[in-house]
Amino acid sequence: MTTHLESFFWTLVEILAMGYILSVGSIFIISTNLLVAIALVLLIRKRGCQSWCFVLNLSIADILVGVAITGIATDALEGKTASMEKDICLLRMTFIIPPTAASILTMFLISLDRYVAIKLPLRYLQLMSNKMIAGALVPIWLISMSVGFSPSILKQLQREDYHKLCTFFSVIEPKSIIVVFCLFFFPLLSVFIYFYMDILKIACGHQKRIRAQQAGLRFLTASRYWGHVKALRTVAMLVGCFTLCWCPFFVVSIVQASCPTCKLYHFLENHLWLLGLSNSLINPLVYACWQREVRNQIFEIFAHIKVRLCLVTHSETADRCHTDHPTVTKAVMFHDKMIATPLNYSRSVTIPEQHPENISNRL
Repeated sequence: MTTHLESFFWTLVEILAMGYILSVGSIFIISTNLLVAIALVLLIRKRGCQSWCFVLNLSIADILVGVAITGIATDALEGKTASMEKDICLLRMTFIIPPTAASILTMFLISLDRYVAIKLPLRYLQLMSNKMIAGALVPIWLISMSVGFSPSILKQLQREDYHKLCTFFSVIEPKSIIVVFCLFFFPLLSVFIYFYMDILKIACGHQKRIRAQQAGLRFLTASRYWGHVKALRTVAMLVGCFTLCWCPFFVVSIVQASCPTCKLYHFLENHLWLLGLSNSLINPLVYACWQREVRNQIFEIFAHIKVRLCLVTHSETADRCHTDHPTVTKAVMFHDKMIATPLNYSRSVTIPEQHPENISNRL
């Protein structure tokens, strides 16, 4: 009896700890992805680059991951996880699958986009039209919804011996869903590897043939070509983080599916699943740190916010607020000369005062 009570007590402690971890994680996931999504929307409006739509879709999917785990965290903190009805628990757990699947599939689309940009540089702008992007994103969400909500629809994917304790593998049949996940994950990982091996070969072959004189109609200059290669490095970092975060979960899932006597469900649910969810936090950080356009746009957003706060708190020094963080290059009159003030987000710009004695000395 005492052993049973101790086991139940530690189960409640683990559920509560999981609730706090998921709460903090959801806050960071939603906030960072929302910031990157705003920066991407501004970039798309400025430059009209269609490929950013895939990255924006990745941020939206990761935001939905954060929203989905917020519900699980709330139930854990309120103590509802230990006594939840099967239908409600099933709905909670299936809500996390579609955005996670959409996030993984969107990374595949981003890799495919970079692959096409380097493999077919002359036809890339023709291929990446608005209809093509919409035709790629809509199936992504349809597939994600179909895979995600399949446990709620198919009885074969539901566990019959549910005991009120709501966890992922307590309400969903482990073997069936593991097979579905692995059939979904490992083919995508194989395609990722093929893309980067082929792109590496193409990049090495083009290194000596691309010249700046190829800047004619519909031709890709060397700088633009290597811009695609640099963008591909960011995508490679994304895929690398994705592999490190999710590969342990799927590998251990295969071990559990092939070894019925192994008891790895607790390790999968409480440790490796959290590692996989951290990928939704890593994705925006990779773009914010590695992609120069996104990073500069985020700096510009914070510069605008700082100027607005300065205007609100120091209305009498409004001119100084605008001077401290210029968002465009502007010319300043100093000693009868025009000085170009460069765009800089990291430090303030100080304009020397024009003293009458200095002007008289110059005259």
